[in-house]
Amino acid sequence: MPSLELNDVGKAYGAVPVLDGVSLAMEGREFVAFLGPSGSGKSTLLRIIAGLETADRGEVWLEGRRIDMLPPGERGVAMVFQHYALYPHMTVFENMAFGLRNAGVLREEIAARVGEAARVLEIESQLEKKPGQLSGGQRQRVAIGRAIVKQPRLFLLDEPLSNLDAALRMRTRVELAQLRQRVDAAVIMVTHDQAEAMTLADRIVVMADRRIQQVGTPMDIYARPANSFVARFVGSPAMTLAPVTLLDGEGAHARVRLADGAEIQTRVPRGSLDPGAAHDIGLRPEHVHVVATDAATLTAKADLVERLGDRTFVYARLGGDLPITAEDAGDSRVRIGDTIGLRIDGAAAHLFAANGTAHHAEAAG
Repeated sequence: MPSLELNDVGKAYGAVPVLDGVSLAMEGREFVAFLGPSGSGKSTLLRIIAGLETADRGEVWLEGRRIDMLPPGERGVAMVFQHYALYPHMTVFENMAFGLRNAGVLREEIAARVGEAARVLEIESQLEKKPGQLSGGQRQRVAIGRAIVKQPRLFLLDEPLSNLDAALRMRTRVELAQLRQRVDAAVIMVTHDQAEAMTLADRIVVMADRRIQQVGTPMDIYARPANSFVARFVGSPAMTLAPVTLLDGEGAHARVRLADGAEIQTRVPRGSLDPGAAHDIGLRPEHVHVVATDAATLTAKADLVERLGDRTFVYARLGGDLPITAEDAGDSRVRIGDTIGLRIDGAAAHLFAANGTAHHAEAAG
């Protein structure tokens, strides 16, 4: 039985639609990330699951029980908010115990639950302090601990790391990865940070335009994006998309021509494509290599050189002013303004139809 089921969930604010027919099933103890840009509906969907918003249509089921008609406190879910929402006049212990006291849990049980959550989160020494005496990371742990003590069947995390600085975000990301191994519950995290989603989630739900665009494991999403939106949104640097012309031929796989005349042999099955339609080729930076011009598929002009130590990304422009991102060695000698040679790994290329539908390369056999 799935841990959580969403069936055709829809929501609008007046005449403005926010969610349109969202359906999803997730398993027990699964960690799922809702990933998408601002306005994609991911936070609204989380709030509908929590009971803080009401859906206009659809159903929400948790472990075989329909919960969208229940008040938030009876749903078996716990939510961790982006802004902590701690009571400043209460100690850490009191903040974590507050919901249990309101629910009438016995004092001994409250102490046991708070003590165990504090041990798991390594904040036992902070229990008598107030939130103002804690660091941002510690306050976030208290907010997570307040959710843990409720012993929910589902954790809902709304942008839990967005208020932390880069170093603390990385440490807290590790802590979340370790924490999900210690709690017997499913987890949904809303984020616009693809690194968080790729690092923490078993599956990613990519959302845009009020709908789910793709559901899959992190590497499925990265390697086989369902459409051009997912291709551009997931991956840093983003996938290059450039218009191409399909060339006539007898082979099983499509051969295409860029606007500057360069031809690329792909492994996308020719039979899956409409020969009369417009297409874009999709190339990850690691499949476009900076090479000597005499060994190049095409040439481009470097606009920006991003040095990361072990590798270098070169943001360049092809003839016709089309942007392309290539990868070079860490000690790359490319400078802004240089004309560089590029070699394209056509076997890894994707092709996208005008409506955004993806056509992927066949595995080499």
